[in-house]
Amino acid sequence: MTGLTDVQSRGDSRRIDIDKVGVKNIRYPIIVRDRSRGNQHTIASVNMYVRLPHRFKGTHMSRFLEVLSAHDQAVSIENLPHLLQGIRDHLNAEEAHIDLEFPFFIQKKAPVSGAQALMDYQVRFSGVQRGDDFRMTLGVVVPVTTLCPCSKEISDYGAHNQRSHVTVNLSFHRFVWVEEVIELVEGQASCPLYAILKRPDEKYVTERAYDHPMFVEDMVRAIASELEKDARISWFTVESENFESIHNHSAYAFLEGGNRS
Repeated sequence: MTGLTDVQSRGDSRRIDIDKVGVKNIRYPIIVRDRSRGNQHTIASVNMYVRLPHRFKGTHMSRFLEVLSAHDQAVSIENLPHLLQGIRDHLNAEEAHIDLEFPFFIQKKAPVSGAQALMDYQVRFSGVQRGDDFRMTLGVVVPVTTLCPCSKEISDYGAHNQRSHVTVNLSFHRFVWVEEVIELVEGQASCPLYAILKRPDEKYVTERAYDHPMFVEDMVRAIASELEKDARISWFTVESENFESIHNHSAYAFLEGGNRS
């Protein structure tokens, strides 16, 4: 390519830095730690960015793919710092970012019949490298059932419930299993979700939800209370969205916290 003009390396007279510039939605195989099986192979949607100083007109987009392709095996969480360093080196950048979003599967048993099937959860790892400082955030979306305390209180019989998505994002000092986050959230819900339910299971989840009513406010407070007890966790956010069964809108709550110990 000798003699071809490098337009991206030209200056820009507006002198405005760009916080993130790069490529999005690359599908790529990754390896994730699995508490019961050691490792789990899955497919991630990958985003990669660098911070672009004002002295450059643009970045070299193809170089992100070159760094990713240099990993002849699937990307793992353990090699994220090496991957980010490669992005920084190859693009001559001080700051690099990567996001991996992927389905994570857990074998779940129905509560009464014991029928087994895989449940999928949406998981996100986000990493940033600034100089020698590497930071990573884990995010998990956990679908659950919630039952309305107000509906239960005011009704002579029955109460409305709904499927809810609880999203937890956290930073940690020591390793946290994805499964731990899922179990924590499901333990605070009116009832967990299951892939397979036989009739005895349906009876169980209906009655359990009725016995454990939860507002979105209850959900985020209960989960935050448990996260604050975990010394491994330095920062977290919790959000709960109820896809209401009797309203044409969602109910929502969000909070941010950190470990106080």
